[in-house]
Amino acid sequence: MFTGVSAFPLTPMNESSIDESAFSKLLSNLVINKVDSIGVLGSTGSYAYLSVPERKRIAEIAIEHAQEIPIIVGIGALRTRDVLTLAEHAQSAGADAVLLAPVSYQKLTDNEVFGLYETVTRSLSIPLCVYDNPSTTHFEFNHELHARIAQLPHVGSIKLPPLPTDPQIAKVKVEQLRSLIPSHVTIGISGDVYALNGLQAGCDAWYSVIAGLFPLAAQEILGAFKTQGVDEATRLNKRLEPLWAMFKQYGSLRVLATAAALLGFVAEPCLPLPIKALDSESRTKLGRILKEIELL
Repeated sequence: MFTGVSAFPLTPMNESSIDESAFSKLLSNLVINKVDSIGVLGSTGSYAYLSVPERKRIAEIAIEHAQEIPIIVGIGALRTRDVLTLAEHAQSAGADAVLLAPVSYQKLTDNEVFGLYETVTRSLSIPLCVYDNPSTTHFEFNHELHARIAQLPHVGSIKLPPLPTDPQIAKVKVEQLRSLIPSHVTIGISGDVYALNGLQAGCDAWYSVIAGLFPLAAQEILGAFKTQGVDEATRLNKRLEPLWAMFKQYGSLRVLATAAALLGFVAEPCLPLPIKALDSESRTKLGRILKEIELL
């Protein structure tokens, strides 16, 4: 389950409710294109902006629509009690796995983060993916902490942030981590702009934002990497450079939300305030880019 392309879709919403119909359309697109797994309520899914009941409902919708595709449900929250509530609901609703980031307002210590995962895994009966995302949690894992957590029951994968751009340094980092964790625990890469770098370094999975809306784009890159080698994968990835530039400038969430509206998947607004989609000028630029790279 924690291999291949894992697609992370938006959670379309406005200030009064989640848009269940739009979310269902996004899920159907992923099911039709047979992604390897679907990750809901990740950062792209705006989990931190949703209430516990809203998050439960999103998990239920995803599980209802997934058919045979594994569903990974994000359960990160400020308080351990809420993490446990969300974990229990995900399990009872039929999720295949959970995704947990150490969310906090106060900066956490290594022991506090380990304690969180120890407490949560003790109550789990399904696999857990460790979500290492310092850009949002402001907590930085180290190899030693990853190794401690990976020994806990039910831990099945580690979702890494972007690796160093130097291919050799990135490869060494992945190999060092792999030498410290059990063989059944996979290593996945996130941060689509640098995802190919992670795949070259030896990551098993691509936890992908772009796949949440354009699954074929991610599948083509990973497929080319596996069957034709890095040169063809690099060519396909380079084709998306204008989109990656938009990600760097505005953030992937704003860009994907705007793209989803351009494609007719969502009504606007679809992001939780104060976050907003791209302005008119940038929206026009994105539309032009998507046409040029044949995604629109």
